[in-house]
Amino acid sequence: MPTTVAEKVMSDASREGLVPIFSQEFEWFNYAETPQSARAKNYKDLTPITPGMFGYSILRTTLQNPFFHDLFDLLNKFNVPIEGLHTETGPGVLEAAITHSGILEAADRALLFKTAVKEIAYQHNIMATFMAKVSETLPGCGGHVHQSLWDKGSKKNLFHDAKDKHNMSALMKSYAAGQLYCIPHLLPMYAPTVNSYKRLVEGAWAPTTLTWGIDNRTVALRVLNGSSKSCRLETRVIGSDVNPYLAMAASLASGLYGIKKKLKLQPETKGNGYRDYSHGTLPTTLDDATQAMKKSPVAKEILGESFTEHFVQTREWEWRQHLKPVTDWEMKRYFEII
Repeated sequence: MPTTVAEKVMSDASREGLVPIFSQEFEWFNYAETPQSARAKNYKDLTPITPGMFGYSILRTTLQNPFFHDLFDLLNKFNVPIEGLHTETGPGVLEAAITHSGILEAADRALLFKTAVKEIAYQHNIMATFMAKVSETLPGCGGHVHQSLWDKGSKKNLFHDAKDKHNMSALMKSYAAGQLYCIPHLLPMYAPTVNSYKRLVEGAWAPTTLTWGIDNRTVALRVLNGSSKSCRLETRVIGSDVNPYLAMAASLASGLYGIKKKLKLQPETKGNGYRDYSHGTLPTTLDDATQAMKKSPVAKEILGESFTEHFVQTREWEWRQHLKPVTDWEMKRYFEII
C-alpha cells in the first residue's frame, strides 16, 4: 500500500506534465552493540560508536573507518548513491544525503538505505537505529525530504524564477503553500510513531510551527533558492522513522493540492521559527495528529478515502498499544511516593 499511494500521487503529477525530483537525507544513531547485548541491557545505557557531540567531525569518522567506508562502497553497489556522509551532533550519530532522482526511485533508495545500513552495521558489531528520538537530552533524528518539480523533459526546474526576489516561481510558492496547509491534515505520514513527537519540540532543530523560510533551520519548510539546478524545497517536519513512500507521497500530494487550489504563500519567517505562532503549531502527540487526519476531508481528497481510513486505523492501533505498558518514568515517579 505505501508504494501504491506513492504511485497514485506520481500519476497525479504526470497528468499535469510535472516530473517530481526527490531525495531524502537521514540522521541516525549507531551503537557498539549486538541485538543480544542491547536486549540484555534492556536498551538502556547503550555504548555509542563514538563519544561526545562532534557534528561534521573529521576525526570521529576515523574511529570507525571500516564501517564508514563500507557504508559508502556497499550502498553504492546497492544503487543507493550517497552525496555526503558525515558525523552529526550527538554520540555515534551519522548523517547521509542520498543523491536525488525521480520520486519513486528516491523512495526505493531511501527504504533500501535504511535496511542496508542496519545490515552493514551488523557486520561491524554495530546496531543502527532510525528512531526519531533516543533520549530527551540529545537531538532527534531527521529524515528531511528535498523536492522540486521539473518539466516533462526534466530539463527545466519549474521551482526556479530568476526574476523573483527569492528565485521562487509562482508554482513553487503554491506548492509550498499547499504543504503548509496540509501538514496538520497529514502529519502522521511525516511523524508516524509515538516517539516521533518527542523530536518535534522547541530548540532541537525540528519544527513546531507552520512556517517557512529561506535557508532557515527552525521552520517547517526550508527553501534552498540557489541556481536553477539546485532550487528546491526541504520538508523538515519529517523524521528518520518514516516510511519513505508515505512521506514523499504526502509531500507531493500536498504540494499539488496547493498548485491546484492556487494557494497563496504566507510571508516568510525570519529568525526564530519556534516563536512564530501566527499560522499555527503542529499537533504534539500521535493521537492528536491521527484524529486530525481522521476528520480531514483534505486527506481523503488527495490520498483517497480507502487509504486514509486504513492508515488512520493503523495509527490509532499504535496509540492504543503505547498506553498499555508501565513505563520507567511511571515507576520512578510513583513507586515510592504513592
